[in-house]
Amino acid sequence: ADCPYTIRVVSEVLESNGSSSMATVCAGTLSLMDAGIQISKPVSGIAMGLISDDKTGRWAVLSDILGDEDHLGDMDFKVTGTADGITACQMDIKIEGLAYDIMEKALEQARDGRLHILGKITETIAQPNPTVKPKAPKIIKIEIPKDFIGAVIGPGGKNIQALQAETETTIVINEEGNLGIIEILGTNAAGMEKAISSIQNTIFAPVEGETYTVKVVKVLEFGAVVEFVPGKETLLHVSELDWKRVENVADVIKIGDVFDVKYMGIDPKTKKAKVSKKALLPRPPRENKPEEKKDTPQQG
Repeated sequence: ADCPYTIRVVSEVLESNGSSSMATVCAGTLSLMDAGIQISKPVSGIAMGLISDDKTGRWAVLSDILGDEDHLGDMDFKVTGTADGITACQMDIKIEGLAYDIMEKALEQARDGRLHILGKITETIAQPNPTVKPKAPKIIKIEIPKDFIGAVIGPGGKNIQALQAETETTIVINEEGNLGIIEILGTNAAGMEKAISSIQNTIFAPVEGETYTVKVVKVLEFGAVVEFVPGKETLLHVSELDWKRVENVADVIKIGDVFDVKYMGIDPKTKKAKVSKKALLPRPPRENKPEEKKDTPQQG
C-alpha cells in the first residue's frame, strides 16, 4: 500500500570530514526502516573524487573522499542507489571535462562502494520494521458501505464525537461512490484499534446461513438474549437450543456462555432475526413408532 505519511528526514551533522550528504542518505535509510516506513528498497550513497595531472596525464579516482580531498581534488561525484542501480547522482568538477574512461572508473568504484555500504546497512536492519513507533502519528483507512455512514456519525455527530473522545483519535469520513472512506488518525495504537472495533460493530450485519460466535447476555423463560458484537443482540428461542425439549433454559445455558449459532435470517412470523444453536448439532434419528396391532376378524 502507498505510504500515507509525508516524511521529513532531518540530518544533524555535528562534525564532518567527508560527505555529509552521503552520510545523510545512509543514515536516512536506516532511520526510515527503523521507524517502520515501508520503503521499497534500502539506499546507500558514496562520494567519489578525482586527482589528476595535466602534464603527465596520470589520474586516480578516490572513493569516499575526505574534506581535503574534496577541497584539493578535481571532482566531487556523489552517487546514490539500491542494489539494482543508481537512484540519483550529482557532480562538481574543477576541470574542463571528464574522459570516458575516468567516468567509467568512477561509476565502477561507486558501485562497489555503494554495495559494500548496503551490506552494512542490511546487516543492521534487513527490512523496515512492520509498524511505526508507538508514539508516532498513525493513519488507518477503512471502507464501509455508504448506507452506514449515518449510523457511524450519529444524530448531530453524537456517535463519532463520543468515539473520538473515548479513543483519543481523530476520525474523518468521506463519501466516495457507494462507499464511506474512514480515516482514523492518532498516536495511541490501542485507542485506534478500539475505534476500528466500534465502527465494525456499528456496521455489523449477519448473513443468512452463516455461523457466528455469540455471548449470552440475558436468560429468559422462553430463551436467551445473545450478543453478536457489542450493541447487536437477538433472541435465541428455547425451541432452537437443542433438538430435544428443553424444560428450563437456565439448566442449559447461563449468562456469559459463548457458543456458535447459525443465522437463519428474518423469521417470517415474528419479522425478527432468528438464530439457532440446534441447527449446528447433529440431528438425532427419528424414533420408529411401534405399529398398532389390528384385530383379526373372527369367523362365526
